[in-house]
Amino acid sequence: MLLEREGYAFDRAGTVKVGLERIKAVDFDLVITDLKLPDGTGLEVIRASRARHPELPIIMITSYSSMESAIAALRGGAIDYIVKPFDNDELLHAIERALKERRIVRENAAFRRNLRNVYDARPLLGDSPGMRRVGEVLRKVAASDASVLISGESGTGKELVALALHFSSPRAGKPFVPVDCGATPREALEEELLGHVRGGAGGTLFLDEISELAPPLQLKLLRLLEEKALVPLDVRFVAATRRDLPALVERGQFRKDLYYRLSVISIALPALRERGDDTVLLAQHFAEHYARRLGKRIEGFDAEFAAFLRNYPWPGNVRELENLIERTVILADSGLLTGRDLAEVAPALPMVRAAAPLPGGARPLAIEEYIREVIERFQDSHSETELARMLGIGRKALWMRRRQWGLKRARKDVSR
Repeated sequence: MLLEREGYAFDRAGTVKVGLERIKAVDFDLVITDLKLPDGTGLEVIRASRARHPELPIIMITSYSSMESAIAALRGGAIDYIVKPFDNDELLHAIERALKERRIVRENAAFRRNLRNVYDARPLLGDSPGMRRVGEVLRKVAASDASVLISGESGTGKELVALALHFSSPRAGKPFVPVDCGATPREALEEELLGHVRGGAGGTLFLDEISELAPPLQLKLLRLLEEKALVPLDVRFVAATRRDLPALVERGQFRKDLYYRLSVISIALPALRERGDDTVLLAQHFAEHYARRLGKRIEGFDAEFAAFLRNYPWPGNVRELENLIERTVILADSGLLTGRDLAEVAPALPMVRAAAPLPGGARPLAIEEYIREVIERFQDSHSETELARMLGIGRKALWMRRRQWGLKRARKDVSR
């Protein structure tokens, strides 16, 4: 009557047998069981339910004379017990607390699945020397609990490396908790740090942009790391930064002792422009991934598109590459991604030569070489404004370069 009055959807069973059959058939959010039932006890309900659904919360109702059974229920996996005769508000409060915990568990599970999906969609691909070194370090340190510091430019995949470390470690089934030290308010940041570490949830605590951590929190984090060294805490610390942390230490902007605690293992991620043909490999992966999601088929890239992938300096690194490929796949009309597709989705990016891909060992084009090739190729077919926008420079800068290099438009036939 109480549950019905409060608007809960519920099912009722009078015996252990019927109750367990219903639990097998329906995905319940909560089980409330009395201790004494006609064909058994609530302890049997708890054992059988927990064996089948380990995360299903259970509340035991018992009497003052059965406190030992209440303790046994808690040890068996019940999250709470209510003593008869109970107050209605007491029971409702226990139900609300149990359902809230259930929601949190499900949200965390969904979050972990999403993280897994992100990791599976963006694996650590690359055969360049820099990425091979990263892979070797990950393989060596995955099984340990050593703190890891990941450094690299924005967009190089620092969180992805942290995920790879987490999912290749014995902690893979436990939470991966990302904390943005630069964007999270100080009070919330302190609660996340202390709550996760002392909460005993285990897993990996990923501290992104650790260089932005305020000095008072640097001290508290240092104490947590020192405590972990003395009394084992079930959490691994992985930090990341796009800034030069040793330089910040030298300037007194970051604690030296905290730096040493965090950087037991250091991983430096190379920029995408330093990774050679990894750019094409990553682009192929992203193209196939987004094509599958859109129900398209991507066969590859033409020579112009491939040359652009190899030569463009990618200031936004892997993040910029993925964004560009996603847009190109969405708007492409055929299975072959071409320079024309590229010009449509990113007109401000400098286009490169339309000839065959660069031969092995050839050096990438410098920025000024880029600009000259674009001007030479497109100045007769595009207006000054279009050409400047394609290059991402102003019209005055475009005019000065054309004058410097003696580049002139072809004269148009004005005869009538």
